[in-house]
Amino acid sequence: MFAGHFGVAAIVKARHPEVPLWALLTATQLPDLAFLPLTVAGVESIESTGYGKAVIDAMYTHSLLGALLLSLIAGLAAAKAWGKRSGIVVGAVAFSHWLLDLLVHRPDLPIVPGNIGGFPLLGLGLWNIPAASAAVEAVLVLSGAVLYWRSVHRRGNSSPHRWKAHASGAAMAIVLCLSLLSDIMGGN
Repeated sequence: MFAGHFGVAAIVKARHPEVPLWALLTATQLPDLAFLPLTVAGVESIESTGYGKAVIDAMYTHSLLGALLLSLIAGLAAAKAWGKRSGIVVGAVAFSHWLLDLLVHRPDLPIVPGNIGGFPLLGLGLWNIPAASAAVEAVLVLSGAVLYWRSVHRRGNSSPHRWKAHASGAAMAIVLCLSLLSDIMGGN
């Protein structure tokens, strides 16, 4: 769902052009970015054999409370930098990662970091139906690409640098589509 997360960032950027794109792209991947150092440290792990076949042990970064904490931190940092509304947007985008993961993951998402208390693990398992998972991801990516391009095009039409707006929208659409292809062809 890597590309699908980026699709959400592009959809939100189309609606909230005041929020920097880099902040939205980072927010939508925040649990995965936090996952990397914990993987290097041996605390969390991933074993992937293809699209939707990953065995993920992310008991801290991808727990419900962990995702809420990361989202709160991202939202507060964004609010300090760009105002309350942008903070809410960035925090919501960061939390969207967990919601999308809930949809696609098999039951491997804990409620509490470290699964303290042994609560049931969450995940609706759409990855078990790769075509359906890829379709959802494709809808997110293509919607993000189209909405982002349209918003950039609309804002850039009155600008003397109109070509930059069109190039930016086209580049984002290409990046999103390539990310989706990469996900489907060789990753998660």
